[in-house]
Amino acid sequence: MFDYSVFSKEVEELKASGLFINIRTLESPQGAWIVVNGKKVLNMCSNNYLGFANEPRLKEAAKRAIDEWGVGPGAVRTIAGTMRIHEELEKALARFKKVEAVLLVQSGFNANQAVIPAVVGEGDAIFSDELNHASIIDGVRLSKAKRYIWRHRDPDDLRLKLEEAEREGVNRKLIITDGVFSMDGDLAPLRDIVEIAEEFGAMVMVDDAHGEGVLGDHGRGIVDHFNLHNRVDIEIGTLSKAFGVVGGYIAGRKELIEFLKQRARPFLFSSSPTPPDVAACLEAVKILEESDERVRKLWENTEYFKEGMKRIGFDLGSSVTPITPVMLYDAKLSSEFSARLFEEGIFAQSIGYPTVPKGKARIRVMISSVHTKEDLDFAMEKFEKIGKEMGVLK
Repeated sequence: MFDYSVFSKEVEELKASGLFINIRTLESPQGAWIVVNGKKVLNMCSNNYLGFANEPRLKEAAKRAIDEWGVGPGAVRTIAGTMRIHEELEKALARFKKVEAVLLVQSGFNANQAVIPAVVGEGDAIFSDELNHASIIDGVRLSKAKRYIWRHRDPDDLRLKLEEAEREGVNRKLIITDGVFSMDGDLAPLRDIVEIAEEFGAMVMVDDAHGEGVLGDHGRGIVDHFNLHNRVDIEIGTLSKAFGVVGGYIAGRKELIEFLKQRARPFLFSSSPTPPDVAACLEAVKILEESDERVRKLWENTEYFKEGMKRIGFDLGSSVTPITPVMLYDAKLSSEFSARLFEEGIFAQSIGYPTVPKGKARIRVMISSVHTKEDLDFAMEKFEKIGKEMGVLK
């Protein structure tokens, strides 16, 4: 019989080092304030940037879709799982992102796994930012292409890696980067990346998971933010963050999307997103096309909170987005700080290794458009109190 104590030992080691992930249970819908393990707390760690996760218009759209389409697709997209509503969302997303076509898949994670091994293989090369998301890393691992890891946000190092690859005689070249890096909240130097890619004849792929609904006109994302339409080959999107639902998509040229319909394994071998999810996402797109009010409110809240936290004396790293890492550097300290915040009515989780490098532990605060100034003042008051109590602030 297998000795399961090896797993228990590893869990105990994680607890001792401050790296154990304490998974708390929500007992209410997502919102500015939520109930977690029976306690009402201010929600400061959700990806619900625009408040769509409990938006009445999205809920009503989902309910109507259940009545019209049922609760599930019943098959993969290529057999009997493509409903008209799936194609409606793909067209709406293509219009919103200003691309020729979109392919809808089950999640943003699956989108990266769908694209990377399909578009590059043996004899080709992948150039990946060293801090890219785990879904990109796993997608790269699925490909037989040669891997070149370039220093974070360093176009000069990217150029050196491309030159090295050309000397080695690689064929197709794919540059991959997050748009917004999810742990630090900094941006990819996308304009520089695109210009270098054009010089070397490489494709550019950007994962816009934390950019859509946040950056660009009406939240259209990082490509719109830098005005690089038609110059980025592949955009990866998720529908579980600013859109508030679940799902993922690939956006780009029609030729790319038609090819992926034949070769992308998560599309070919896993059931399509459910009708209520799809309908809710369609409604989210409609709201963003109608008004940028939520996006503007998100940025107002972000600037207000960041300015206040810096004034108090916290280190917020290199973030330029609503992702606000409160840098504590020590995993055990960060874990204890998070626990104290919860006691004081703030739900903000500690992030440590392996999600971030060792010695880079932090409380990752996520700002939302549904937060009020009073909510943010309350949060800053508690952060300051605990910061002084634990010796983080002088």
